[in-house]
Amino acid sequence: MHPETRLPEPRPVGPRIWEIPKSFRPDMRVPARVFASEELLQQIRRDRSLEQLINVATLPGLAAPVMGMPDMHEGYGFPVGGVAATRYPDGVISPGGIGFDINCGVRLLASSLRREEVEPYVHPLLHELSRSVPTGYGRSSRDLAFSGKKLDRLLEEGVALLVRQHGIGWEADLPYIESRGTIPGARAAEVSDRAKQRGGDQLGTLGGGNHFLEIQYVETIYDRRLANAFGITEEGQITVLIHTGSRGLGHQVCTDYVRRMDSAMHQYGIRVPDRQLACAPLDSREGRAYFAAMCAAANFAFCNRLVIAHRVRLAFEHILGKQFGDRAGDLRTVYDVAHNIAKLERYGDEVLCVHRKGATRAFGPSAEELPDRYRGFGQPVFIPGSMGTRSYVLAGRDESRELSLSSTCHGAGRAMSRAAAKKQVHGGELRRELAERGIVVQGASNQELAEEAPQAYKDVDRVVDVVHEAGIATKVARLRPIAVMKG
Repeated sequence: MHPETRLPEPRPVGPRIWEIPKSFRPDMRVPARVFASEELLQQIRRDRSLEQLINVATLPGLAAPVMGMPDMHEGYGFPVGGVAATRYPDGVISPGGIGFDINCGVRLLASSLRREEVEPYVHPLLHELSRSVPTGYGRSSRDLAFSGKKLDRLLEEGVALLVRQHGIGWEADLPYIESRGTIPGARAAEVSDRAKQRGGDQLGTLGGGNHFLEIQYVETIYDRRLANAFGITEEGQITVLIHTGSRGLGHQVCTDYVRRMDSAMHQYGIRVPDRQLACAPLDSREGRAYFAAMCAAANFAFCNRLVIAHRVRLAFEHILGKQFGDRAGDLRTVYDVAHNIAKLERYGDEVLCVHRKGATRAFGPSAEELPDRYRGFGQPVFIPGSMGTRSYVLAGRDESRELSLSSTCHGAGRAMSRAAAKKQVHGGELRRELAERGIVVQGASNQELAEEAPQAYKDVDRVVDVVHEAGIATKVARLRPIAVMKG
């Protein structure tokens, strides 16, 4: 703990908004704000995430208060659920503000099939998905690998290359992926050979930890106008939620540049209260190189989710095609959005580098980047719950620009560590409990199930209520799983 840090008492400054003023600690450059209910704030105070958010408020070049979302919990340097914006090009960029799983994110697919049509086939469908989508740490794709110039092109061109030259995914997917699945500024030359070796054969894989693929149904629609705009048309409709990122490639990019920036900070006169906040000016050699490598890793993650979505469609066709014909594989992309990334975005007269770590972009109805279909409605936002609980679809609001730098939460947020969860939960019992509730789980050991148990996470309903009540995003629909494939 920083010698001058003690757990502060944040003061309320708005609906569900709490603030620690920059006068709290002499090295703070901006205030630290937290979006939370009183109950969630007390949960946040149990780990080091509030101290970490205060540390983030000391970084050079910050242009706005640093922010913690209601799912905030302790992370590497930055808290997970943290948002920080630095001025471009004079402010810094910090790999810890994006995290090791660059562009970990979510994609939602919507089907015209209904729950009662799919439930009789859940077991063979989940089996087919497990054959098609490898899960677990270090797992490789069985039939898809990129290397050399082919991988370099993928890192720089993103999903358009897969769709147009490899026949993977649909052209119609592209407008419904953040930045159309290709973030400009990516340079494969800034990605190390080690990173490329780790990730080149991992496209179409889930990974481990909290990554998952869920078959869900629409349980509740809160706003039918917004739901219809997103293609969520009725209760009982089947959806598929994919949650994964850039795999070993992104992890290695973060590892490489944390070390590089830690060694370079003294050249720029930068001192940070935690070495995990290693950073460099955006216009420095290290800053430019990291940003280019991060964009490349983000493009890889968009490609990973595209490949998984493609395989989900094929699996649905294979298992359900005889019964439902063309409807079986007709799974439309609602949206694909990152929640571990830094993006250059314009706010007023300034271009800011917005770090979102465990936080989701939530552009409002007037945002120019939205696809035509969502103009006037807002960007779809997906908030997965813990395993076996609900997930949410929200819509970004224009008010979020001022309130939260167009950002919202990304999930329920951990309430206990993985080690603590394993001590309190028996994975086998949890598997049986989920089965009794009509949720089939596949692809995880009992130990891994225990780590991701619902009681290890905050209550997603309360987390989502905070961002809805604060005016950041609007609740659109609630989804409930019937099958879970774990990483």
